[in-house]
Amino acid sequence: MFSKKECNRRLLELAFNEDIGDGDHTTLCCIDKDAIGESKLLIKEEGIFAGINIAKEIFHMFDPELEVVVFINDGEKVKPGDIVLSVKGKVQSILQTERLLLNVLQRMSGIATMTHKYQQALIDAGTKTRVLDTRKTTPGMRMLEKEAVKIGGGMNHRIGLFDMILLKDNHIDFCGGVHNAISKAKKYCKDKGKDLKIECEVRDFKELEEALLEGCDRIMFDNFTPEETAKAVKIVNGRCETESSGGITYENMIPYAKAGVDFISFGALTHSVKCLDMSLKATGSSKLKI
Repeated sequence: MFSKKECNRRLLELAFNEDIGDGDHTTLCCIDKDAIGESKLLIKEEGIFAGINIAKEIFHMFDPELEVVVFINDGEKVKPGDIVLSVKGKVQSILQTERLLLNVLQRMSGIATMTHKYQQALIDAGTKTRVLDTRKTTPGMRMLEKEAVKIGGGMNHRIGLFDMILLKDNHIDFCGGVHNAISKAKKYCKDKGKDLKIECEVRDFKELEEALLEGCDRIMFDNFTPEETAKAVKIVNGRCETESSGGITYENMIPYAKAGVDFISFGALTHSVKCLDMSLKATGSSKLKI
């Protein structure tokens, strides 16, 4: 299992190789290798900014001599015309890092913006329900995308298959039912010496009763209506955490939250997000090319 730092390093290595290949021939053919310039990261749309740390990693991994000055940090609201950072150094380096920088920051900021919108709406509705992400992430970018969710005010569900047990419908069906699945999960943790939270998905009230009888840390109500959710929360009565999932959108989430669930998980935060518009622009006499 790789650390977050190692995951990011491998992602950036792959991304640079994918984009530059055997050389950025556009830049190499017309920019002198000793030319020095400066660029600024310009915001073109309202939202929440995310990704300042990975931005610095991108610049310094490619060229440790690039000088970065930060004006706006993660989680801050931004609007058109705002300048997040400036970068000064070899023009060739600035040009070759431009596209990767924008691809990552636009996506992270889009996720943070969407998460903030969802969480703020739940707060404004007078609920205590927290927004959760899922594993429906871009391959290789999961750590960054989940970081963006936190920056936007949401919470991370499990990072992967290794840090929590989530018994979903297929696990339950293959295992022969909720009772079997939870009891085997508990035995596995005991035998392996692992301290993992156990969450169980339930599809009806019969499975809910089984889950409560066996006991687990969290129960996920899968494709329940708001009315069914309210009934289920009442049955649980604080014995474990509760989560709603399946078919829940920004437009219909408030009734689920008002039903009293602790969490609502949204795959859309990472699989259907709109990137936040921004660009890297040359300052002074240097002109950037796309």
